[in-house]
Amino acid sequence: MKFTFVTLFPNLIEPYFYDSILKRAIEANFISYEFYNPRDYTIDKHKKTDKQMVGGGAGMLMTPQPLFDCLDDIKSKNPEAYFIFPLAAAKPFNQKDAKRLANKKNIVIVSGRYEGIDERVIEKYANEVFSIGEYILTGGELPSLVMADAISRNVENVLGNAESLDVESYENNLLEAPSFTKPENFQNLSVIKEFLKGNHSKIADLKNNLSICKTKYFRPGLVTKKKTK
Repeated sequence: MKFTFVTLFPNLIEPYFYDSILKRAIEANFISYEFYNPRDYTIDKHKKTDKQMVGGGAGMLMTPQPLFDCLDDIKSKNPEAYFIFPLAAAKPFNQKDAKRLANKKNIVIVSGRYEGIDERVIEKYANEVFSIGEYILTGGELPSLVMADAISRNVENVLGNAESLDVESYENNLLEAPSFTKPENFQNLSVIKEFLKGNHSKIADLKNNLSICKTKYFRPGLVTKKKTK
């Protein structure tokens, strides 16, 4: 799996891959990443990539020419490249999307800046558009990282123990059950006693019930009739 980040600010993204799980995944060649900067493609003598919006409006908009040329270059080198745009006006990104997209060979994530991207770029190149939440950010770099991280975890061998994916939040439309570690009692706060008895069947049932309770409380829309019978 290769991630291609299209951004005016590569330094906002690259350090995230310097440590922990994703660093090990890169060293093992399970994932890789690269950067393209639209500023390298602009024909503007001042290297500008933004212009005022047609019809008025506050702020500047990323103009088509640098992005058209940049994305055409990417596509010419990899016809299978799959283009994703993080946008506020888009469908929510979720775990099912992360799992599905983990099967792609090359995902290109295009980060907007200023007031966003000229809509013609999105219409021509976007395979999918996603929002990571109902709020506005300064640019698309953080959403790009969020999606890349979520997708990477579902790429084969990245986590090492694939079973850990099966019990995470949003699997089977449930939030993950509470988890504990030793010591059994810390500052008069105790681990759930049933977790200490070694009966894995009862523990699994209890965790499932706790998942249902947590989901009903925080995200009632996720709970299905099948899971609450």
